[in-house]
Amino acid sequence: MVVVTGQGRASRDPDEAMSSSEAEDEFQEPATPTATQAGEALPLLPQQFPEVVPLNVGGTHFTTRLSTLRRYEDTMLAAMFSGRHYIPTDAEGRYFIDRDGAYFGDILNFLRSGDLPPRERVRSVYKEAQYYSIGPLLDYLEDVQPLKGEKVRQAFLGLMPYYKDHLERIIEIAKLRAMQRKARFAKLKVCVFKEEMPITPYECPHFNSLRFERSESETKLFEHHCEVDVSFGPWEAVADVYDLLHCIVTDLSDRGITVDHQCIGVCDKHLINHYYCKRPIYEFKITWW
Repeated sequence: MVVVTGQGRASRDPDEAMSSSEAEDEFQEPATPTATQAGEALPLLPQQFPEVVPLNVGGTHFTTRLSTLRRYEDTMLAAMFSGRHYIPTDAEGRYFIDRDGAYFGDILNFLRSGDLPPRERVRSVYKEAQYYSIGPLLDYLEDVQPLKGEKVRQAFLGLMPYYKDHLERIIEIAKLRAMQRKARFAKLKVCVFKEEMPITPYECPHFNSLRFERSESETKLFEHHCEVDVSFGPWEAVADVYDLLHCIVTDLSDRGITVDHQCIGVCDKHLINHYYCKRPIYEFKITWW
């Protein structure tokens, strides 16, 4: 402790003398830290959870055991209820998760006993399992319908790198035409072809030789764009034109778009000798309301 003598006070120059209030300020004890300051300075203690945990998931109430939430260590739920993170509670003391609770019951049923959801709920529960990072549930759901079939379908669509771009083009063209014409629906032409080369029954004997031994100039003669709005193809797979049409209609319908289609003919562009394009042309009708 520093002791200031009277002599020391007298020796101070009058102009430098401190007022009584200044002296009090200089020797004032530090203020007691506020609760906010203390909270920032001191780490929070691990949160303790009861053995039976009440939950509020987006307004829907659930009750489960703590061990159920911690069943798989690498999941978001196990991390949330590990005590390392703070989970807020509602007015009734239920631990709150800001997520739609419509499918949380399916998540709990799997964690409790390994039960899988019915087929009509698989896609939605899969999205929730992705959010909560429940790897075992994701693996099980990917191996049942309809997700198993979707994996096969996506493997086929992977042969066409611009498939999604073409879908967006169909939607954009149909929207612009309907708005320009102030119409309830819009029509557009879509070409869906599997083979790059033209094929007709009587051309088949000549097809293979021309395909593999054609010159560069002949190749250019076969390359052309049909007079349509969007073209899909070619691809090499067992799946045919009707399979791709089914994919297009399904994906548009999943986005809430009403679509009808019918074949209106083929492209009759003359290419070389007796070869014509012969790619099928489909009319797509997009209804907006």
